[in-house]
Amino acid sequence: MENDWKSLFIGVDHPAVAADDVEVLADWYCETLGYEKFFRHPKPVWMLKAPDGTLLEVMPKDHTLRQERTTWTPGWSHVAFRVTDIAAAIAYLDSKNIKWGGEVMDAIAGGKVRNCFDVEGNMIQVLERAF
Repeated sequence: MENDWKSLFIGVDHPAVAADDVEVLADWYCETLGYEKFFRHPKPVWMLKAPDGTLLEVMPKDHTLRQERTTWTPGWSHVAFRVTDIAAAIAYLDSKNIKWGGEVMDAIAGGKVRNCFDVEGNMIQVLERAF
């Protein structure tokens, strides 16, 4: 059982970027970097798919003013880590005293997701998908 948890976490599902204009930014990633529009949620949120199948979420920003950033500015919106079994992943993370940011919910573009926080308070997600 000691190493069983290592097979739960299989990679990053998607990074996310909060946009001033979701449509303009999604189009830019498609036109400039070769992504394709994969799934649109009415919020509006676009899930874009790269040629290698990895995903990028483009979501609307909130009321927070954009802060000046450098490549060394800490934090990100969130990174979703793909898991093979969300219930087992949650049980494992509970054993590590993770701070949860809500309950399991339906993921945009399918699957189940749960928000939590890393050691510095950055939001991350564990996400199980069927594809």
